[in-house]
Amino acid sequence: MALSMGVDVGGTNCRIGVFDEMNLLEETRFQADFSQICMNNTPNVAWQQILNMMEKGIRTALARYDVQSIGIGFPGFIDPITKTIAQSPNLAGLKNVNLASNLSQRLAKVVTVENDANAAAFGEFCLAGRPSGGVIYIGLGTGVGGGLILNGQPYGGEHGTAMEVGHLIVEPNGRSCGCGNLGCLEQYASASGVAISYFNATQSKLSAAQIAQLANEGDVEAIAAYNLAANTLAQALASILKLIDVQTVIIGGGLVGAWPLMKKTFLTRLDQDLIAVLRNKIEIKIAQSGDVAGMLGAAMLAKN
Repeated sequence: MALSMGVDVGGTNCRIGVFDEMNLLEETRFQADFSQICMNNTPNVAWQQILNMMEKGIRTALARYDVQSIGIGFPGFIDPITKTIAQSPNLAGLKNVNLASNLSQRLAKVVTVENDANAAAFGEFCLAGRPSGGVIYIGLGTGVGGGLILNGQPYGGEHGTAMEVGHLIVEPNGRSCGCGNLGCLEQYASASGVAISYFNATQSKLSAAQIAQLANEGDVEAIAAYNLAANTLAQALASILKLIDVQTVIIGGGLVGAWPLMKKTFLTRLDQDLIAVLRNKIEIKIAQSGDVAGMLGAAMLAKN
């Protein structure tokens, strides 16, 4: 059986999985803070460093497995025709680069690239048995990503910006976002957003995980940070569902470890903001795949 490789590029690390169909044979990871690389270098230098790091990591896995296809989930706007990365809001200066072509030449393998949230959405879709209806996926990590599966395939839109839910404006003239706008969802409902909310209230720099622990101990400001994340997420999702009428919504990413802190507020706000005909008809699922969905989705898309 032909093996496939899925690469999931996150906010601070890169994870590589080798799959036999949907079975994960091995996972490796390396630290890859591409945002810092882009901030500290010119775009051309930063891009070469990113390519070098990714090539090295992939070659390490290729040395142990005969992989036939390589798929990469990368954060940013991916052109649906050329698969060029038009822009990545959290990677300053990175524009119109062709990761698939560059790595294909270096590795002498066919490489495909998909938006990271779309890859995760497809991974969750595969794990769910490829249901016939549409699926919306929202990933709460360093930022907030969104993916949509229609007719069994990710839908990226005509310009590669479909389901960029992290950049829906939920607070007019709110917090500054890397995309250039103000008040985007990911500035409130991501791990980074929770940390910002807590810092604004306390002047203490803590991680989302540390803030979750404080919230579980009854810290008022920590609870408020997670309530704000839940409210803004529900607000954005209600708007999405009014436009894209699907039944199943899967919420994943690292922040869902704190879902018990968000669930009640989220469901209350979602019910308030949905139009009446949709109430009690939306199935909200929390991803059960751990961190595998992004790698699996990228691998399966490359294999397909």
